[in-house]
Amino acid sequence: MSANSRLTIAAHALAWIGLYQRQGHEVATSEQIATSANTNPVVIRRLLGELRRAGLVESRRGVGAGWSLARELESMTLLDVYEAVEPGPLFAMHRTTPDQGCVVGHGIQPAMQSIYEGIEETLRQELARVTLANVLRDVLAAPR
Repeated sequence: MSANSRLTIAAHALAWIGLYQRQGHEVATSEQIATSANTNPVVIRRLLGELRRAGLVESRRGVGAGWSLARELESMTLLDVYEAVEPGPLFAMHRTTPDQGCVVGHGIQPAMQSIYEGIEETLRQELARVTLANVLRDVLAAPR
């Protein structure tokens, strides 16, 4: 099982756009952001599309095309970003119903569901505490 990097890449893109705009630029291209994230521009465009639907970024077409923040970094939390790019629960149950005749098969889903709900609530609380302005501040403070 591999870790999902969608939240990290989306936060990277938003922090990059925020910094770029603070430097006086109106819009950033997906190619510029992809270079910073060392990924394909298509990956960035897909994530930015999800962020646009969530009201976190705006896009401009035609001459001067690109992406800009729809809100200030101070008003965006990692929870906003998470909800935009990570649909569905953090943990999933079995794809098929376990053997209900087995004591473990019968009880595993209710037991795990309760645990998962607690973990997801804690995750949401922690993500809600951190703004994208906090992320950019910490990015800029990281030793080189």
